[in-house]
Amino acid sequence: MKTNGSTLFKGGSFPLISPDLLAEIVSTAADIALLLSPDDRILSVLVNRQHRSFGQIHNWEGAPVRDVLDATSFGKLASRLADLRAAAGAQPVAAVELTHVDKGAWEFPVRYSLHLLGTDNSALLLGRDLRPIAEAQQKLVSAQLALERDYEMQRETETRYRVLLEAIRDAVVLVSMTSGRIVDLNSAAALRLGAARGDLIGSGVAQEFEGTRRGEFLERLTTLAVADASSPVDLIAKRSKRPVVLVPTVFRAAGEKLMLCRLDEPADAAIVPDELGDALARLFHDGIEAIVFIDADGTVRSANEAFLNMVDAAGLGAVRGRSLADFLARGTIDLKVLLENARRAGQMRLYATKIVTDFEGQVAVEISASWLGERTGPAIALVIRDVSRAETVRRSGLPGRDEGMREIVELVGSAPLKEIVAQTADVVEMMCIETAVELTRNNRVAAAEMLGLSRQSLYVKLRKYGIMGREQE
Repeated sequence: MKTNGSTLFKGGSFPLISPDLLAEIVSTAADIALLLSPDDRILSVLVNRQHRSFGQIHNWEGAPVRDVLDATSFGKLASRLADLRAAAGAQPVAAVELTHVDKGAWEFPVRYSLHLLGTDNSALLLGRDLRPIAEAQQKLVSAQLALERDYEMQRETETRYRVLLEAIRDAVVLVSMTSGRIVDLNSAAALRLGAARGDLIGSGVAQEFEGTRRGEFLERLTTLAVADASSPVDLIAKRSKRPVVLVPTVFRAAGEKLMLCRLDEPADAAIVPDELGDALARLFHDGIEAIVFIDADGTVRSANEAFLNMVDAAGLGAVRGRSLADFLARGTIDLKVLLENARRAGQMRLYATKIVTDFEGQVAVEISASWLGERTGPAIALVIRDVSRAETVRRSGLPGRDEGMREIVELVGSAPLKEIVAQTADVVEMMCIETAVELTRNNRVAAAEMLGLSRQSLYVKLRKYGIMGREQE
């Protein structure tokens, strides 16, 4: 006949045991056991001898259980003990996970089962140390994080490899020496072989060239790759019918033997023209806009035919090596504004000035400047547009000038000539300052130099005419 635990104890079949044996059984059955008084003081602490050490915790005896738990754990324990004592132990209480602390120096988690003893509401807490589980979980989390880091590094490496493979101009094919099949290739190689990249990956490399067999072909390439002075192999792509020069290089990666095959054009093959470079060259020579290249000091290095026509120069030799200031109405002032703004901002748009021809003529122009700094010798590209026909319209559009001239005209007949002349001088001065500030794109230093004023004098006049606040809006 089978019996449960309660029948065994009630029927007297279980023998009486001594307190020492009972303590040994309890400490062996649990990693740690706490006996609590009705007022939740620790009466006894039992620790499994075969379990890892919890440290010196026998000093807990006599202390309130609150002192050895963190605030959250004590709240959970108090709630569970209240439920257990209210039911007088008739209903089981779910296990509770508590975190022990010892003077803030160290802590460890324990899962306790709660048991009510006798009628005085004493409680026995049988606990299992959760540190091994926590450490296993921590190791699992660390391993997961390490895997994620490795995965991200692999993705980063794969992305770099793919970008590099597509960015290089050489046609490159990776071949497995074990299978003789194409493992990877870039778009340039696919174009040279005459098929889509997806169709070529996985195909045998020998079948992509005319007159080759797999075994002999790979053996020949391997021999050439390991030779001290390897020579390229002249082949003809079967699909594109284009002649290629194959240069092999053997290497190992993760225990696999691979061959890197570079597919070059034959030395006597026709060079494919650079369409963009050709178009830009035609634009420079045949374009209607004047284009000039100057160095960082403003010396003319090159100019197109449109600029030579604009300045009435006989040829490029007449302008090359000269300073651009020789062709600007305001000379070095205009040149300095162009250089400083282009160097600082990288470009300057629509700088209005006049070009002086070799025969002392003047042409109203607008200049766009671009700083070309990513070179061995920095340069500035200038695009110069003839706006002499639109100069009148552009000037009439400047704010505040028509109003000032109207006020001067209205003074005629109502004020003495001396007073009209004085006011006219103020209007002209304001117009000149506005023009200088506009041309220099609010560069006060350049504007002062253009007007022949000190910086302090320019600021005084800007405040006088209210231009200072207007430019800062």
